[in-house]
Amino acid sequence: MNTLLFQLSNQAIQTIGYVGTFLTSVTFIPQVIKSWQSKSVGDLSVLMVLIVIISTIVWLIYGFGIDNGGPVIVANFVVLILSLVLLYFKFTFKK
Repeated sequence: MNTLLFQLSNQAIQTIGYVGTFLTSVTFIPQVIKSWQSKSVGDLSVLMVLIVIISTIVWLIYGFGIDNGGPVIVANFVVLILSLVLLYFKFTFKK
């Protein structure tokens, strides 16, 4: 293992995890906002959204199964909600 990781406190590692959570979570926000404003998701791939949804569910299961899984749980819960919103938009907004 990397010795730097051993030198970091659990609190520092959790903080790094939550920074990653924030960055991961915000990646979908611009797409959701753009889709809502334009009422258009014509080029959005349903397959990509379904893969993201399945992967976030798997990550959520993992997050609940490990100690200190908070960052994993929060990030994937937010991404799951945003992905479900995009999927809803895909089937709701007409071309």
